[in-house]
Amino acid sequence: QVHLVESGGGWVQPGGSLRLSCASSGDYFKSYEIGWFRQAPGKEREFVAYINWRGRDKYYADSVKDRFTISRDNDEDTVYLQMNSLKLEDTANYSCSARARQRSPVQYATTYDYWGQGTQVTVSS
Repeated sequence: QVHLVESGGGWVQPGGSLRLSCASSGDYFKSYEIGWFRQAPGKEREFVAYINWRGRDKYYADSVKDRFTISRDNDEDTVYLQMNSLKLEDTANYSCSARARQRSPVQYATTYDYWGQGTQVTVSS
C-alpha cells in the first residue's frame, strides 16, 4: 500500500514558479513509477509528467515540456514537480499517482493504482 500526500500548491502570477511535492508513506515507494496529473474545473484529468522508479526516464505532456521538471529523491520517498514560467492555463488541481513498474503508456491515469488528494495551483494576475 502506498499513501501519497501532495503539497506546495498555491497562488502565483503568470511567469512565476512553484514546486510541488509528493511524499509517500508506505512500503516499496522506491520501486513505484510516479505520475503527475492535473484537472481543471469542467475539464478532464490530463497527464502532466512521469518518472520511473530510478528517476532516469521522464516524460512530459507537450503543454508543460521545457517548463516543468519532475524529479525524485528515493531516500526521502518524495517526488517533486518544479513548475516554471507558469501560465493561466496551468491552473488546476494537481495530483500525484503511483503504479508498479509496467510497460503500459505512462499518460493513462487508469494504469495508476494509488492517488493523493491533490493540491491546488492557481495562476492569475
